[in-house]
Amino acid sequence: MAKTLGPVKRKFSPWTDPDAVPFIRFENVTKRFGDFVAVDNLSLDIYEREFFSLLGPSGCGKTTLMRMLAGFEQPTSGRILLQGQDLSGVPPYKRPTNMMFQSYALFPHMTVEKNIAFGLEQDNLPKAEIDARVQEMLKLVKLDQFAKRKPNQLSGGQRQRVALARSLAKRPKVLLLDEPLGALDRKLREETQFELMDIQTKLGLTFLIVTHDQEEAMTVSDRIAVMDKGILVQVASPAEIYEAPNSRYVADFIGDINILEAKLEAKESHGAGDLVRIDSDGVKIVVEQACEANAGDNVAFAIRPEKIRISTAQPEGATVNALHGEVWDIGYLGDFSVFIVRLDDGRMFRAAQANVARLVDRPITFGDMVWLSWSADAGLVLTR
Repeated sequence: MAKTLGPVKRKFSPWTDPDAVPFIRFENVTKRFGDFVAVDNLSLDIYEREFFSLLGPSGCGKTTLMRMLAGFEQPTSGRILLQGQDLSGVPPYKRPTNMMFQSYALFPHMTVEKNIAFGLEQDNLPKAEIDARVQEMLKLVKLDQFAKRKPNQLSGGQRQRVALARSLAKRPKVLLLDEPLGALDRKLREETQFELMDIQTKLGLTFLIVTHDQEEAMTVSDRIAVMDKGILVQVASPAEIYEAPNSRYVADFIGDINILEAKLEAKESHGAGDLVRIDSDGVKIVVEQACEANAGDNVAFAIRPEKIRISTAQPEGATVNALHGEVWDIGYLGDFSVFIVRLDDGRMFRAAQANVARLVDRPITFGDMVWLSWSADAGLVLTR
């Protein structure tokens, strides 16, 4: 696979450089709570100035991993290093990290500027330096005019910015964000995601975010670590995670996808990869990709709904990569529509179509008999 797949937000990929030294390193880290293994022999490298996401369902170990880096939990075994220093035994207040909690944890009796200054005052910094940093942070998060207000006089998005400014005021080497945008409405959350990216790039800090929101992780991250039951399932760029998931779990967890269980019938060399022929209960599928499986192996075919063409007319070459069925349901989402199609064999399949034209009458509607088709490079074969 190429080192980069799909669009990237910036020319920054130290993980592809064999000589690059990790900024944060988890070495065979395990964390147990009694008989429960929250993090299981996990190793991971994060690089300086990287915006890195830990993504997974509740209980997968992502917050525990972050809390161990912050010093609020200690590993049962293994080591955590920051700039080559073993953090074992270093208390949270002596670590060059700062954590922004989901609840924001603002002091209700203090003004915005006092909340931001609190950590600096605890460190006994000179007053002039504290004032300068507070003004710098207020300007950074665009809250200059709200400096004298208290948290209950602010909107949810403004309180989130105060918490962010307070976390950044101490100039940590690593900012840890635990579900930081979960309390915001969708539109504000999307706006704040881009603001976070701008702030992170402007300050040149390393950001580590924990989230279960796939879109959030895809938007802000340089790389994403998908976790399940305390282990890393895949670590890659957002485009690689989405376009080339390494397993059924990752494919199903990230976005919408159709997955058909199948058997590999034949494989032959084709360009830089293979031409793979598989069969899924009589449906013949041809895929162009590098594939480790061999003839006779059980595999899965995965394809995203937006990669599928939907039409009422039978496409040419409909003997492969084509399905026939009835439109069972339609989801209109404004920018695109999702069609749920009940195939002739009873299986359900999703196709998405961009709404590029402003139409009064929909050309494909409920009950229509339709064909679904796709190119050989649109889907992929999964062996895990």
